[in-house]
Amino acid sequence: MLQTLLRIRLDDLWSTEPIDGTAAIGVGWLLVAWFVVGLMWVAWHWKSLSWNADTRSALSFWGVVAVFLGCARVWLWFLSMAVPTPQGIPVYGYGFMLFLGFLAAGWTAGRRAESVRISREVVWDVGMWLFVAGIIGARLFYVIQYRDRVFLKQVDGELVPRQGLELVRAIVNLPDGGLVFYGSVITGILAFALFCRVKQVNPLRLADVIIPSAFIGLAFGRVGCFLNGCCYGDRCELPWGVEFPQGSVPFQVLVDRGFLSVDAAATFALHPTQLYSTLNALILALLTHAYFRYRHRDGAVLAVGWIAYPITRFVIEYLRGDELGRFGTTLTISQWMSLALFASGLAFAAWLNTRPRGEVFPALAPPPRFT
Repeated sequence: MLQTLLRIRLDDLWSTEPIDGTAAIGVGWLLVAWFVVGLMWVAWHWKSLSWNADTRSALSFWGVVAVFLGCARVWLWFLSMAVPTPQGIPVYGYGFMLFLGFLAAGWTAGRRAESVRISREVVWDVGMWLFVAGIIGARLFYVIQYRDRVFLKQVDGELVPRQGLELVRAIVNLPDGGLVFYGSVITGILAFALFCRVKQVNPLRLADVIIPSAFIGLAFGRVGCFLNGCCYGDRCELPWGVEFPQGSVPFQVLVDRGFLSVDAAATFALHPTQLYSTLNALILALLTHAYFRYRHRDGAVLAVGWIAYPITRFVIEYLRGDELGRFGTTLTISQWMSLALFASGLAFAAWLNTRPRGEVFPALAPPPRFT
């Protein structure tokens, strides 16, 4: 578990001194890193550069970036003077992994899209729509499912409602975790349908392109869950069981449920279900990516992912300890959602099978192998 990866100092450009045991760097190092990335980009494209409109456009872009960095540096200096931040700005592991997942998903989907004559720009555009809609939907689902945690707080051993700004902060408090994947699926589908309608893109073909990459993004997100401590497992007697420290999300929940003493140093060993989910997502990504070249019609890859994921999620839920059974059963909300998703996936596959086999856009070349 590592909720905070590092802290960024605004009051010292080049400091590398830790803050309360957490790695910390001055903001100057980030500017240097950005400059190095820019040099690497120029070196990578140097042979292909020619003094034409494209080159001038690229150089103009980096000129704008340079001006932006200069303005950013002035703003950060002003911020450090006006608002002292001795603890620095935290970089949370959860959010950082979501960011990496978005980049990895966009890059892999972009390469796959070119094999069926879909531009990378379309992939990045729909990626932004899905990312924003997914975060909103996942958070709304969490707020609804765990409304007692969000809307109530303990004061002197009693639950009292949060009000005003405190309630707003609790609703949008992503650093403490609180994203439900199935919530992102619901809003993501709506955003995807709207995007395809606005941009006049074949939705089934585009879905086949992005499904493998969606699983890659999910894999990164589950690593973020592990760093944050959410989505934890039930008691584990196996050698790889994980103990979460005092103050973590699973520690507090187990104390509230009466399974753990408030004076304990850490939780008892729990299944690292976040890492099980990461491995599961990577396997599904490889499966759907491999199937992409053999699909018999547009939408076939979507059907495979649509049916396969709820099966594995339903099984993993038996090892998780963060959710309790609902509707008078031992099945969690996610298991009920898995059943619904599985049934709808079968219905979609049956409908898809009625379509002519010729209605598929053949790949111009096999999708790239990622090694």
